Amino acid sequence: MATAPYGVRLLVGAATMAVEETIKLPKTILMYPMTLVSQAAAVVMRFQQNIAELVIKGDATLEQIFPPKDEQPEWATFDEDLPDDGDDDTSGAEVDAERRAEGRFALYSTPDAATGAAADPPTRPVTRGKQTVPAPAVAEELDYEELTLAQLRARLQSLDLDELEALLAYEEATKGRAPFQTLLANRITRATAK
Repeated sequence: MATAPYGVRLLVGAATMAVEETIKLPKTILMYPMTLVSQAAAVVMRFQQNIAELVIKGDATLEQIFPPKDEQPEWATFDEDLPDDGDDDTSGAEVDAERRAEGRFALYSTPDAATGAAADPPTRPVTRGKQTVPAPAVAEELDYEELTLAQLRARLQSLDLDELEALLAYEEATKGRAPFQTLLANRITRATAK
């Protein structure tokens, strides 16, 4: 077969392309909104990046013109700012251990475990101030002085209301750790509601 002239082949190819695109048109029309949205999002993100670059350059220029002052707020205290008493590092470790035993860290640590120091066996009864607080039987049974918050939480289900109240009174009279008091008070509330 002889080849058709160039112009005829061009027209037949254009017609074929038009028919194929017409067949694809329903899918293409459905995709246009998503395409437009993604292109608009790309333009917005590119604009935001350009703005951020300008702000960073502005900050760098302003720092060169007006160098920042190295001022420290009155309330900020850093380890190197603390006075060195010439003592060995145990006093700092003890303070750090006390901080870890309070608040959110009380769940996982006890003061002795935080310092890595060998814990002295807890003395029964505990002396607080001028008064001596006898440990209730349940506290000695559970070895309450050595429990972390998570360990205490695991053991609370097995205690009755009187034991819970005795532990709460003992905690308030001795260490007064807020997370422990809250846990015991909440458990007492749930036990009395049943």
